[in-house]
Amino acid sequence: MSGLKNSPFGKRLRGADEESPRKNRSRFHPAFPTPSGSTPSLDSRTGSSEGATPESPERGAHRDYGDRFVPSRDAGDMRTTYHLMEKATPSTPPKNRMIPTESDALKEQANSLFGSILHSEVTPVSPHRAGSPVRQPTASTSNLPSTPTRRRLFAYNSPSRSNAATPSRRLDVPTDEAYSLSPVRAESRHLLESPRRQLRSVCKTPYRVLDAPELADDFYLNLVDWSSTNVLGVGLGPCVYLWTAHTAQVSKLCDLNNFRDTISSVSWVQKGTTLAVGTLAGRLHIYDANTLQLTRTYERAHTQRIGALSWNSHILSSGSRDRMVHHRDVREAGSRPFKRCQGHRQEVCGLRWSGDGGAQAATLASGGNDNKVCIWDLRGSKRPGGKHGDAPLWKFHEHTAAVKALAWDPHVSGILATGGGTADKHIRFWNVQTGTMLNELDTGSQVCNLIWSLTSHEIVSTHGFSSTTAQNQICIWKYPSLDMVASLTGHTHRVLYLAMSPEGETIVTGAGDETLRFWNAFPKRENHQARQESRLDYGRLIR
Repeated sequence: MSGLKNSPFGKRLRGADEESPRKNRSRFHPAFPTPSGSTPSLDSRTGSSEGATPESPERGAHRDYGDRFVPSRDAGDMRTTYHLMEKATPSTPPKNRMIPTESDALKEQANSLFGSILHSEVTPVSPHRAGSPVRQPTASTSNLPSTPTRRRLFAYNSPSRSNAATPSRRLDVPTDEAYSLSPVRAESRHLLESPRRQLRSVCKTPYRVLDAPELADDFYLNLVDWSSTNVLGVGLGPCVYLWTAHTAQVSKLCDLNNFRDTISSVSWVQKGTTLAVGTLAGRLHIYDANTLQLTRTYERAHTQRIGALSWNSHILSSGSRDRMVHHRDVREAGSRPFKRCQGHRQEVCGLRWSGDGGAQAATLASGGNDNKVCIWDLRGSKRPGGKHGDAPLWKFHEHTAAVKALAWDPHVSGILATGGGTADKHIRFWNVQTGTMLNELDTGSQVCNLIWSLTSHEIVSTHGFSSTTAQNQICIWKYPSLDMVASLTGHTHRVLYLAMSPEGETIVTGAGDETLRFWNAFPKRENHQARQESRLDYGRLIR
């Protein structure tokens, strides 16, 4: 100790104690700068304006000095202090929030496993504390268990060898962690070696990209549709082009330059080669894709642009900016609709019939720029009709932005999915039989389109504007858990258009970047015919 007293550090410390009385010393926290903006040095004095000296220990108090700060776990319960630590962000995102663009189901599973292992490694369950602490009947209450006041995992001080409560390890047990060849604990090894649920992998890059010049960047239009005969129809400016998937051949169906008109919507009939085309001037054209011929035209179908079209067998429904929904039977010679419906106060930007055009497909969903979703039943209505025809069967008001994205669940009858625009960002699921909302999902970005998978119980959503970094993405969600299966990126503008191939394996997306991208999004449809072979068919067993 004589060497320490005669050293420069000992003289400096002894001189500071002798020259600076305790009552006149100013206190400071070493983590913050002094009011003058400089950090105090070791040789600063009370009278110096550069800073103040640190407070010296009280007389009689014992302090251990060392050359290293070794963390000690004896000062408190590490599991309790770990949970009391302040966290800037939650460890896992809540389920009603969308996962960032780079994430998918595989990465979320890996992140969850990493979080469990980290929790097991940092805050292991102490084998010496099997149960809750029991209060001992003593006079002193200083040893009672209490919530730690410092939210620190480690206490930097010298270990106390005289503490009888310090647990002692028995190294004569061969299963002790000291003899383990793995750097992680046994609980962590069990998590790593346990089998995990196999997740479906989705290719993150499109297998084909087509140029689509003059593809409008307009949220209220519907310019892409895929027919049951595997032909893609696309509206580009005043023209409609057909792309045959089997041969990759492109043909022009029509050109409205002579009418000084522009395409605003296209829609294929459920089964066949008939294509309906709506225009900005309110015209409605019916074409035969086989012969590339115009079969009929409704000159004054609407007074303003037709942004939404939907077929129900031979019934063609059209929604317009004039806030009306018209229903026409294309087999009739007349041009007037047989029914008109008005349930929106602004433009009708989404229309979707339920079912596949069969006898049970009598329910129509419409979405409008007034943030409303209307459910129509052409067979009748429980509500009295208004000035323009029957009132909607249901009217949903939960969305806070325009509703363009509409999709009926092909696996469960009566389930409708709807998506809101920039101010809403939600996907909501409805039971139209009872008029109740089943679930909702906050995607964090504008929902432009929705479509259900035919081969699995999943739904695809395309997105646009976002308040976060994730935007212009295509997301695949598992229903009803609403877990993300994959997130596909590649478009540089809002993904405003979406269609699915007839076999249900491929989706095509269109955006304002004037490109069409094809994705292998879903697995192949299972062949149920091979499974349904009768065991009584002994003919196939004869050799």
